[in-house]
Amino acid sequence: MSSSDRDLAAVLARHRYDGTRLVQILRDVMDPTGYISRPTITQVAESLHLPRAHVEGVVGFYAFFSSEPRGRFRVLFSDNITDELAGSQELRQRMLDAFRVDPDEVSRDGLVSIGTTSCTGLCDQGPAMLVNGRAIARLTPARIGAISSLIRGGSPVSDWPANLFTIDSHVMRRDLLLSAPLRPGESLAAAVVRGRQATLAELRASGLRGRGGAGFATATKWEACAQAPGPERYVVCNADEGEPGTFKDRELLTHHAHEVIEGMTVAAFLVGAQRGFIYLRGEYPFLIAPLEAVLAERRALGLLGRAVAGCAELDFDVELHVGAGAYVCGEESALLESLEGKRGIPRNRPPYPVTHGYLGKPTVVNNVETLLAVAHLAKHGGAWFRAAGTPKSAGTKLLSVSGDVARPGIYEVPFGVSIRSVLQDAGAKEPQAVQVGGPSGVLLAAHEFERKLGFEDVPSAGAFMVFDQTRDILAVANNFARFFAHESCGFCTPCRVGTTLGRQLHGAHRARQGIPPRRQGPAARVAAPQEREPLRARHHRRQPRPRRAGEVPPEL
Repeated sequence: MSSSDRDLAAVLARHRYDGTRLVQILRDVMDPTGYISRPTITQVAESLHLPRAHVEGVVGFYAFFSSEPRGRFRVLFSDNITDELAGSQELRQRMLDAFRVDPDEVSRDGLVSIGTTSCTGLCDQGPAMLVNGRAIARLTPARIGAISSLIRGGSPVSDWPANLFTIDSHVMRRDLLLSAPLRPGESLAAAVVRGRQATLAELRASGLRGRGGAGFATATKWEACAQAPGPERYVVCNADEGEPGTFKDRELLTHHAHEVIEGMTVAAFLVGAQRGFIYLRGEYPFLIAPLEAVLAERRALGLLGRAVAGCAELDFDVELHVGAGAYVCGEESALLESLEGKRGIPRNRPPYPVTHGYLGKPTVVNNVETLLAVAHLAKHGGAWFRAAGTPKSAGTKLLSVSGDVARPGIYEVPFGVSIRSVLQDAGAKEPQAVQVGGPSGVLLAAHEFERKLGFEDVPSAGAFMVFDQTRDILAVANNFARFFAHESCGFCTPCRVGTTLGRQLHGAHRARQGIPPRRQGPAARVAAPQEREPLRARHHRRQPRPRRAGEVPPEL
C-alpha cells in the first residue's frame, strides 16, 4: 500500500467510513489548494460504496473543491461589494500582472492561480482574500507585494508570518446578548430546574423569532419537533453565514461559543435530541480549532455527552461539520443535504425539517444568533427578553455594519431603532443608500432612513451595507447580479436562468452607456497611476490602525 493509500485509509477510518460525512472526507483528502484527483475520487467512492457519479457530483458542486489542479497556491480575492469598493479589483489586478496570468489560469510552472470568491465574512476589515483556504484581511498594495514574494519563494502557507492571518474583533455596541456573558452550564441548569414545558412557555412568552431572516417563531418550531413521532431528533446550528455583508456569526463563534453551544444543548433538552451539529462555513477555517477546543472543554465539564449536567434524561453531543463554499447551504434544507454528504440542493417542502430533517428525522435548524438568544432566555426568562424591542419584534438584533462608515463592526441594537440611528452610531457621512439584509434584502434610499428595524418594517438577517454619495448604485446592483448568477445551485429554472439574464442585462446596459468591461488578465493593462488616483484615494480613506507590540510590520 502506498503512502497516499495509507493516508486515504486513515481519513476514511477517522470518519468511520460514513458516507454522510463525504464533504468532511473530501476536505481532509484534498490538496491544500482544493484539488481532489480523479483516482482519489474513485477510491473514495469504492471505499464508501457510493456511485462514483455521486462523489464526483459533490466535488463539482462546492466552490472549494476541484478535480483539476489549481496550482500550489490558490488565491481567491473576495468579490463582495464592500471589498470591491475598498479596492479589491485593483489589488487582484496587481497580483495577476505580477504573475502574468489570467483569472483562474494556473501559471506555467504550476505555482499559482488567482481568482475570486464570494463574501469571505471579513467585510469589516476588507479587502480580504483566501490563500489555500486561509483568510487574510486588510489587504494593501504592500501586503500584496509581500504575499506575492512568499508565493514566489514557495514558502508553505503554514510558515507565513502569523500577523498576516490576524482577524480583528470589532464589537461597537453591546446590549442584552453581548453585555453579560454567561458561565458555562448556568443556562442549562436553569432550564432543567424549570422543566421542559415551563422553559418552552418562557420561550413562547419571549416572542423570540429566528434571526436568520425568515423570522419564524422559535417556540412554535421547537414544539413541532418535540411532538414529531420517532425516538431520534437532532439540533443543527446553522453557522453558514454566506449572505454578503454578514459577519456577526464569526464574532459570536469566536467569543461566545460556549453560549451558542449552551443554546443548542437547551434546544436538545426541550425537543429530546441526542445529537447536534455545527455547520461552519468553509471560509472560517480559523475557527475550527477553537470550536473543537470549546467542545472538548464542555465534554470535560460534563456539559456534553452522557447525562449532561447531571440530567439523566439528557444525552447530547455536538459535532463540527465544515462547508466547502456554497451560498445555498445557508438555506436549512440545502444545509441538511450537505450534512448528509450530498450536493447542497434545497429540498421540496413540505415536509419540513422539524418532522423530516437530518436523515429524515425530526430536526431543528437555527442560526447562531438565535441559539445565543436561547441561552440567555433560559437563564433570564421570557419577560426579560420581551422588555426590549417592539410588540412584533422582541429583543435585540445584531447587525454587521460595513461599507462607507467610520466604525464598521458589530452593533447590537433593540428592534425598533431607525436606520438613521444605526448610521449615526457607525459614523456614516452623506449616506446615499443602505442595503439591509444582504443582496437578497432591501435597498433603502436616504428618504427611507427613518424606517424602523423590525419584522413589521425592515427585517434583516444581519447585513447592513452603507454606500455614500460617491458610489454608483448600478455598480452595486451589478455586483449583486454577478453574485446570484454565480451562487445559483441551478435546481430551479427561474433562478438558474433569471440570475444569468440579470447579469447579462446589466452588462448590456453598461455597454450602451459606453462603460468599459472590468479589466482582467495581463493583456488588459492597468490604467496609468494618474488615471487611478482618485479611485485609489477613495478606497484608502481610512487611517491605518496603530501597530501592536511585537507585530509584524504592516507591509506584511
